[in-house]
Amino acid sequence: MTGSTPAPFTADDYRARMERAARSAADAGLAGLLVAPGPDLVWLTGYTPTAVTERLTVLVLAAGQDPVLVVPTLEAPDAETAVAAPVLTLRDWTDGTDPYAVTAALLAKDGRFGISDNAWAMHLLGFQRTLPDSSYTSLTDGLPMLRAVKDDAELELLAAAGAAADATFEEIRKLPFAGRRESDIGRDLADLLRRFGHSQVDFTIVGSGPNGANPHHEVGDRVIEHGDMVVLDFGGLRDGYGSDTTRTVHVGEPTEEERKVHDIVRAAQEAGFAAVRPGVACQEVDRAARTVIADAGYGEYFIHRTGHGIGVTTHEPPYMIEGEEQVLVPGMCFSVEPGIYLPGRFGVRIEDIVTVTGDGGRRLNNTTREMVIVD
Repeated sequence: MTGSTPAPFTADDYRARMERAARSAADAGLAGLLVAPGPDLVWLTGYTPTAVTERLTVLVLAAGQDPVLVVPTLEAPDAETAVAAPVLTLRDWTDGTDPYAVTAALLAKDGRFGISDNAWAMHLLGFQRTLPDSSYTSLTDGLPMLRAVKDDAELELLAAAGAAADATFEEIRKLPFAGRRESDIGRDLADLLRRFGHSQVDFTIVGSGPNGANPHHEVGDRVIEHGDMVVLDFGGLRDGYGSDTTRTVHVGEPTEEERKVHDIVRAAQEAGFAAVRPGVACQEVDRAARTVIADAGYGEYFIHRTGHGIGVTTHEPPYMIEGEEQVLVPGMCFSVEPGIYLPGRFGVRIEDIVTVTGDGGRRLNNTTREMVIVD
């Protein structure tokens, strides 16, 4: 994909984001930002290069100066079609010239810069070689909340992505599970996500029976059997914004223990959601969900954080985890997804995307969290 993301943002929207990012960098004591191709560049400009190669593409942002997008000459025509192009200065470089010298002319020689987490090491080393007195920090460390607070248009896109994931679950639960492979259900999930508007499917986790005790099992060739618990965790991008939801279904009637574990996870998920409100530290959401599971005697089997942010990627800050003291702010969006994983037996996870409102939280996933029986 080249040019702009399909999300309906204007050049002025991107200008405001770049100005805010530059101000935030200055407030954090940074001389500027170096933004490589990836989610940060998409969010700030709407631009995705034709192909991410060894040729340097970088957005340079600093308070008090116009944003500059440095691109290879052969990709300049694509960059000129980006929605943000009217509010950018494009500076191109040709093969045989030094792109780091071109970029260095825009930078303070001894500055400390934030650089995209996904920037190639060869490019970081190129900047360090060209500006030996400069220093760098990752954007996640330097500006962890850069994309965390969503505006109204972003919230609408996230809500639409969540509704599409909900529609996918409502369809998948109607299909037969017993006698089919996990990979078959995974393909069905991917097809349904695309049917409901997703342009990109990031993951389709189908963990049946003992495979459900591995939170990131994804799919395998195991044949799903009557009596299996099946964890379904799936999501991707719709109009440039992410979906991510998990429901755990059961093939036929569950045992008393299976229903008990599912009920504990459902109560933990509800407790995590109930903890969401402005001013509360992220870790309090984790604590609320984790306490329910620990008090029920399954604390050692809840083996991951309670949640992660979501936006133009399906995993990003903020994180709902012990030790994260960042407070919740209206407009933040993240998952609440506690789970219990019993090795060799089964797992249960329930996940909704939640956004912080002025006085609490709002779920962006609304399918039932009760036990669902499938055939």
